Amino acid sequence: MNRFVCIHGHFYQPPRENPWLDEVEVQDSAYPYHDWNERVTAECYARNAAARILDNNRRIVDIVNNYSKISFNFGPTLLSWMQKKDPEIYAAILEADRLSQENFAGHGSAMAQVYNHMIMPLSNVQDKRSQVIWGIKDFEARFKRKPEGMWLGETAVDLETLDLMAEQGIKFTVLAPHQAKRIKQGDQDMLWRDVSVAKVDPRVPYRCYLPSGRQIAIFFYDGTISMGVAFEGLLNNGEHFARRLTDNFSVTSPNAQLVHIATDGETYGHHHKFGDMALAYCLHYIESNQLAQLTNYGEFLQKFPPTQEVEIVENSSWSCVHGIERWRSDCGCSTGGQPGWNQKWRAPLRQALDWLRDSLIPLYETQMAGFSNDPWGVRNKYIDVVLDRSEPNMARFLQGLAGRVLTDDEKIKVLKLLEMQTNAMLMYTSCGWFFNEVSGIETVQILKYAARAIQLAQEVAGVNLEEGFITRMTEVISNVPELKDGANIYRTMVKPSVVNLLRVGAHYAMTSLFEKYSSQTNMYSYMVKSEQYDLKQAGRLKLAIGRAMVRSKDTWEQAYVCFAVLHLGDHNFIGGVDYLSLEEFTKMRQLISNAFLASDIPNVIGIIKDYLKYHNYSLWHLFKEEQQKILNEVLGSTMDDIETSFRQIYDNHYPLMQIKNEISLPLPRMLMTVVEFVLNRDIILVLEQEDVDITRLKLLVEEMKRWSFKRDHANFAFLASERISALMKRFNDHPENIHLLEKIISILELLITLNLDLETWKAQNIYFSMGSKVYPDINSQAEKDDLANRWVKLFEHLGDILQVNITASFMTAKP
Repeated sequence: MNRFVCIHGHFYQPPRENPWLDEVEVQDSAYPYHDWNERVTAECYARNAAARILDNNRRIVDIVNNYSKISFNFGPTLLSWMQKKDPEIYAAILEADRLSQENFAGHGSAMAQVYNHMIMPLSNVQDKRSQVIWGIKDFEARFKRKPEGMWLGETAVDLETLDLMAEQGIKFTVLAPHQAKRIKQGDQDMLWRDVSVAKVDPRVPYRCYLPSGRQIAIFFYDGTISMGVAFEGLLNNGEHFARRLTDNFSVTSPNAQLVHIATDGETYGHHHKFGDMALAYCLHYIESNQLAQLTNYGEFLQKFPPTQEVEIVENSSWSCVHGIERWRSDCGCSTGGQPGWNQKWRAPLRQALDWLRDSLIPLYETQMAGFSNDPWGVRNKYIDVVLDRSEPNMARFLQGLAGRVLTDDEKIKVLKLLEMQTNAMLMYTSCGWFFNEVSGIETVQILKYAARAIQLAQEVAGVNLEEGFITRMTEVISNVPELKDGANIYRTMVKPSVVNLLRVGAHYAMTSLFEKYSSQTNMYSYMVKSEQYDLKQAGRLKLAIGRAMVRSKDTWEQAYVCFAVLHLGDHNFIGGVDYLSLEEFTKMRQLISNAFLASDIPNVIGIIKDYLKYHNYSLWHLFKEEQQKILNEVLGSTMDDIETSFRQIYDNHYPLMQIKNEISLPLPRMLMTVVEFVLNRDIILVLEQEDVDITRLKLLVEEMKRWSFKRDHANFAFLASERISALMKRFNDHPENIHLLEKIISILELLITLNLDLETWKAQNIYFSMGSKVYPDINSQAEKDDLANRWVKLFEHLGDILQVNITASFMTAKP
């Protein structure tokens, strides 16, 4: 067969971690999920690792790993997050690459990616080289093989970048059709043909000769079909998708042809709901009907090397018709926004970051000179630490650095210099310019990386770059009048995130009032080792006094931090934190303790202010993740009072409200709020019970159906779906528990009557797995065992509810 199909998915999210904490903090816009990584994983990345194929009755007959049949790349920073937060899906992605090697003659389908999605033509040569090396090293550490291909952020390309990729052993990349400038047939042909208006034939690979004499293969994806998938509804039907791909082969050409497309991987499930299923059925339809042979770029390149040469359009990309202007000017490309908005902020933002980067370069080279004569080579190797921040691994890295034993202060200095450079690269993540407004979460994120680099420069070399940066950010004008400019955004949306050892100590002190810590506690990317700690309480008043060693796991910087914090109740805190000598701390501790025992609270406050320079605690000092948690804690009694009041209103006025509801008169909005709150609260409480009370649940569901109010569908369905998944996991662990099976069925049947958008995806996965592992054995006993027969009937009924064709699943599923 000379007809081949390859579908490439570029799976990527920008790095979202707080640069000081190495954790993604809660993002309200991703509600009901914790953050956007978690949401897109649930809607896309997980779905493609277990994609459904349906029968004619829209019931599941097979679940497949899409990644094993397509070409794909994942952003390294996304995989780093996934490895920690969703190891099951992470493992499925790695396994897909292993399976793809079996499918495609030893060629894995995973491609590497330049590390943090930098726009390479706008980068200096040191950053370009590091991005390529870090992307390759990250890939090798995860997929346990060398990458053949590499994806460029936004497919933004120039010859220098391609040359650096080829230098590191990369064989091919993928570009948009409009990025081909001209082509010619073979080395001997002198006739170049212009293809600059997307006229390149995407069905064959091309060879690109590079300034160094190296070469790299380039695949130009089919732009028309790719646009159809991303924006024109081609994923509405998997068969139509397959036909659209296979209809693009030339019927007259006897040569091997590759029809291939490339889109954001998030297209399959996040941007287009059920897009993962359309992709799965498309692949299934092509294979089962032998319309073409599925392949990946590595396999096709080995079988059919390029016979044509290409010159590229330098400084071009796939998502900006103006080349790469989207990331440095107001070119007109954006994601919309309010009428009258513009993106004039892009140019001064890049200029400010370029100034910061260029200011950091001589500082880094000068400071690193005492440890190595190849500072950029050291940065290139630092990816080994980024991938494994365990102290033994970091110690090995430092040991081999200078050819001598480094002092503790020197080790801290080296690590701070390298962290400074890491953040100097992360601040160029392309998403900071992609959208419509400078105050968006993506742009604020890259400004946080800039702030971290500025902080480290100050700490390691005593150089203050912040004032110069803020001055340049005044030229970055926001579209939101009240936000003014980039300088104001930096001060109000970035600076509050800045963390140092004292801020960690303040966080530890405040949270210790509500959470009991062990003597040594991991607090994000810091370790806190308590040396002395006193907790005293008198009525509503709480007092914590302590001295603890705070240590950064990233830079090894450490110091003893002394603190005292007084909780007056509710959200009122008074406290302080500072670096004190042991003698000073001992004296302060005694004075504060005596004053507190004497109930002399004004004196307690006065002593705190006298001894601790950094005081006036508030919830602001807490890291974002704990702010809501502690707020809920300190306002717990207030919320209990509100709930008690609502329940009294509900109970006392229920007959009147019921009459108005039954005669179709609208309740006053205030009373409807009470009904909504009480019923939503009660049904969630029932679902959260370890042993769900079905009778109580049934009464609440019936009551909820009687009222025509609008529930919080997103949150309610999310919590209910998570509960169903948890029960299914328990059933999977104890399949003999027929009582639990009955309970799951009852809960699902009740919840379905509420017309919720229940997310049964995880439950279906578990059911499908049990269908191949547990169901056959019990089914074989059903004819002679009444209990087994009952189990089978209930299990098949659960399959009907979950829309799984258990018979077909049993025939197709593999243990």
